Amino acid sequence: MGEIRIKVNLTNAVDDDLASQGRLPREEVRHLEVTAVIETGAVTTVLPVQVVEQLGLSVRGQRVAQYADGRKDNVGVTGPVLFEMLGRNTLEEALILGDEVLIGQTILEKLDLLADCAGQRLVPNPERPDQPVLNVR
Repeated sequence: MGEIRIKVNLTNAVDDDLASQGRLPREEVRHLEVTAVIETGAVTTVLPVQVVEQLGLSVRGQRVAQYADGRKDNVGVTGPVLFEMLGRNTLEEALILGDEVLIGQTILEKLDLLADCAGQRLVPNPERPDQPVLNVR
């Protein structure tokens, strides 16, 4: 099975909110388009420090990250980021580490997207192709 990579638009959600309130010109909202790796084995999302800096994101605390080899490390966690892919968007914080953008399960769940590993692509949940539906209990 191959690796899934996808174009993702990242926006500083604080900037976006300020622009929506008319307190920041829309052209000053910091955003980037990046190619991200879909990491179905990860729960959360990861942004490298250079992406965090380009977006002007705040570092709002620390979290313990556990790597695949079992190591644990304290890493920074960002303020809110707007993630947009396949016509869907959601807000999420991200861990600050590594050298590429990794999209984990929480975003996939919130956007109701499924990994088609054999086809090396993300697809909307076929039961809900038009918009994400979140399960609540």
